[in-house]
Amino acid sequence: MDLSMTDLERDIIREILNIGLARAADSFAVIAQERVLLEVPNIDLLDSDDILVRVREYQSRHVPIQSDIRGDFNGTTLMFFSGQHIQRLSRVCLRMQTTESLEVNELQESLLLEISNIITGALVTQLANILKANIYGAPPVAPHGDVADIMQALLPEQQLQPLIFSVITQFSDKDNMVELPLMLFFDRDTFTKILEIIRSYDFLGSQMSA
Repeated sequence: MDLSMTDLERDIIREILNIGLARAADSFAVIAQERVLLEVPNIDLLDSDDILVRVREYQSRHVPIQSDIRGDFNGTTLMFFSGQHIQRLSRVCLRMQTTESLEVNELQESLLLEISNIITGALVTQLANILKANIYGAPPVAPHGDVADIMQALLPEQQLQPLIFSVITQFSDKDNMVELPLMLFFDRDTFTKILEIIRSYDFLGSQMSA
């Protein structure tokens, strides 16, 4: 199976993800009580080392929340909440006045888990509908310690290949552009399945007009 993408296939995958992420952005806007802007996802084929470097870079400035994708596809999502996001969400959702910090209490962590669950669930549901796949999001967890080390330990256990399809996007609110990075990873087998699906259907002619 050829794992290289043509420009058209890359555009189709990006548009599929845009549809799923738009629903996720709508869900997040309801929670945050803000208009949410969504950046076009950046699609990369990365090896494990590059991904771990990028994960560590985000983790240094955010609180990570992880949720796995299971079923026909095998993948993982990581959401990264900044101190400013945590402060705002705590005020809006918990009526809690806090300082801007990456230190969260049990109630705040539960809130971040629920937000990640809602956003990941909206994304996975849309991907399942568009790609006609049986997939679901596992309950999110708040990993403690170095997330990159945790992911590195998971790769052999899940028999993931070194080549991973990753999508990196950001939700931003209208006023001050607070970023909420979302990283979506699929393993080599899943990437192969996605390519097979888009190569077997006329997405531009039928799926995208649905």
